[in-house]
Amino acid sequence: MSNYNLTHIKELEAEAIFILREVFAQFENPAILFSGGKDSIVVTHLARKAFFPSKIPFPLVHIDTGHNFPETMKFRDELVAELGAKLIVGSVQKSIDDGEAIEEKGKSANRNANQTVTLLGTIEEHQFDACIGGARRDEEKARAKERFFSHRDEFGQWDPKNQRPELWNIFNGRQHQGEHFRVFPLSNWTEMDVWQYILSENIAIPSLYFAHERKVIRRSNTWLPVSEFIQIADDEEIVTKQIRFRTLGDITITGGDESSADTLAKIVDEVASARQTERGNREDDKRSETSMEDRKKQGYF
Repeated sequence: MSNYNLTHIKELEAEAIFILREVFAQFENPAILFSGGKDSIVVTHLARKAFFPSKIPFPLVHIDTGHNFPETMKFRDELVAELGAKLIVGSVQKSIDDGEAIEEKGKSANRNANQTVTLLGTIEEHQFDACIGGARRDEEKARAKERFFSHRDEFGQWDPKNQRPELWNIFNGRQHQGEHFRVFPLSNWTEMDVWQYILSENIAIPSLYFAHERKVIRRSNTWLPVSEFIQIADDEEIVTKQIRFRTLGDITITGGDESSADTLAKIVDEVASARQTERGNREDDKRSETSMEDRKKQGYF
């Protein structure tokens, strides 16, 4: 009798690798949606392991809002060079310039919703039939409704009531012309699982995840980084704090936490004691109770 047992993390890794190989088997033109955040980095790492020693057989697709952290862009380019992967960039600024998206105005303006227009245009231009993302069910209540293979109609829209059963690890990727799937290999992972995996695999991540000094303002109960892209009100004071970010998005919407966690081990300890979800500091999620689900129905990540 074999005494071989997988740990919880290794079971999740095996499940994710199985799903990535299913994507390769079932679809003709898949891609990895790469934001430069920890979850998309883990998906890319898993794809590397799934098809080693060959290169990752999917291009990385980054939707560039023009409001990214410089550290994220630097990390993206260095990782692409290391992997020898193909990078496809969709530009939100181009969508705005072409009149396909409208720039928000005002104090809390951001380009998060505009990403949907650029993403759907990029999918259509390159005829991707499956887009692999790093979303997890524990992140947000709308994402908890997702399947591993999440069907999108010919307009790129998601209908949570029209998803397919996935019994016995059987995934149905059949689609009509113009439709595509979003695929989420990390669906069953938690934030803690992701950090423990990053620690165990010693995966490189952007420096933004580690505690560092940064100029910030206090807004919406979070420390928002000062940048050229935000309007600072007269009653908002710029201060320097030691913070880190639990989740990465645009610099205009990503709030930080005061922290001294400057190593992966310290981050794991900090996440274990956290009482707020990682997206609790995301300004875009605070617009309404259903903001994420509304965006997803329109074709968001």
